[in-house]
Amino acid sequence: MATKTTAKTTAKTAAKAPIKTVTRTAAKPAAKSKTLMAKIGDAVDAAKVKAKKMGASIAKRAEGAAAEAKRDVRKAATVVEKKARTVKTQVQRKVHEVEVDAKKALGKAERTVKSKARAAKADGEKVLGKAERAVKRQVKAAATGAKKAAVKVEQAMSAKPAAAKKPAARKTAAARKTAAVPAKKAAPARKAVAK
Repeated sequence: MATKTTAKTTAKTAAKAPIKTVTRTAAKPAAKSKTLMAKIGDAVDAAKVKAKKMGASIAKRAEGAAAEAKRDVRKAATVVEKKARTVKTQVQRKVHEVEVDAKKALGKAERTVKSKARAAKADGEKVLGKAERAVKRQVKAAATGAKKAAVKVEQAMSAKPAAAKKPAARKTAAARKTAAVPAKKAAPARKAVAK
């Protein structure tokens, strides 16, 4: 671009200037200005190239930073997913433990209720048996008492009138002797204990 700019400026200056013979002294300042203009153009071109390079490096840096940010985001997402998975498994384990404990407690309660019911049933059966035996005993006693009373009533009903007493006869001497000897007392008979 510097060459185009210098060519245009030289063409313009040449068209304005009258045609004269050019001496060396007059050409020197024009040549210096051309080189100065060329230098300025070259500097501008170099600045543009540097700006492009800087822009490219900035863009590369930005791309690198964006890629790094994406990597960090992916890493953070995987970390969060792992933590979520571990928390989920921990919660599932705790829920399972609670379910197992609840089942154990329910089984224990059922067994306790069954054993208490069995004990209550056995106690009820014992009490019922005792009551039945007591009633039977009382019925037997009442029956025995009724039988005895019935026998007494029968005896009373069928009692014979007592025979008239004969006057006492006089005892002979021999009878008196035997009566005087004391008779041995028989041991009293023990009554059998009624069950």
